[in-house]
Amino acid sequence: MARAAITALYRRLSPDGIRSYATSVAPADVAFSDVDDLHLGTQRVARALVGQLRLPDARVIVSFREMRHAANVELTAGPEYFIELNNRFRSHRRDIGAALAHEITHVLLHRLGLSFPGTRDNEILTDTATTYLGAGWLLLDAYREDRDSSQKLGYLTPEEFGYVLAKRALVFDEDPRIWFTSPQGYTSYTKGRARALRDEQQPPLTTAGWSGRHRYAKDRRYALDHPGAATDPSSPYAFELLPEGPRVSFPCPTCHQRIRIPVQGRVRARCGLCRTVLECDT
Repeated sequence: MARAAITALYRRLSPDGIRSYATSVAPADVAFSDVDDLHLGTQRVARALVGQLRLPDARVIVSFREMRHAANVELTAGPEYFIELNNRFRSHRRDIGAALAHEITHVLLHRLGLSFPGTRDNEILTDTATTYLGAGWLLLDAYREDRDSSQKLGYLTPEEFGYVLAKRALVFDEDPRIWFTSPQGYTSYTKGRARALRDEQQPPLTTAGWSGRHRYAKDRRYALDHPGAATDPSSPYAFELLPEGPRVSFPCPTCHQRIRIPVQGRVRARCGLCRTVLECDT
């Protein structure tokens, strides 16, 4: 679902729109110490996140109350948006930025008219957008476990947060590892990054390893020798036998839009959605 959310972001914002978020929110801009005034500090962090998410016209009014969830946002026509934070953040101030980042992204997606059906899928879209647009590292950094307590914000798993954050880092040449204060967040990022790098090494990309290339060649021979045979649903690529010649389709490693190209050896492909240029050996 996180991959579908990345695709949806590229479709709605365009590659140029995505590139406008090339700089992540800086740790110093969302830092919150125990000596800061609660309400003034919260407003300062909210303004920083509004700027990060390119919402200059959105005024965010934040209050605190007892509630089941971490936070809630009231989506109206604007220009003001009202966010409620769980009272526990009064004493867990370093995580206020994480909670606000998710809720302010709800504001952004509301203004963009971008949503997924169903509450859970829509929340995953929000987590993914928060992370891919430069504010979601805060949510992963809020993931902590110790002997007495644990905390995780958002609907993505920590490794999924790490995966989306790594996909962003690969596009914008960032290294978010220096921002983490949570050891568990750091570990989740490294696991997610390994998964993201595997996307960049799948056949028919020329960066695929020997075993992947060997498997691809075997699958290609089988597809050419057995027209109409069903494709293994777990395979990242699929072959089609068309009158003009065989073609292979596979997900773009950047935006996950499927790309369809001829099976004719070395081919340079350009993703029609995110414009990534890919070197392939079909």
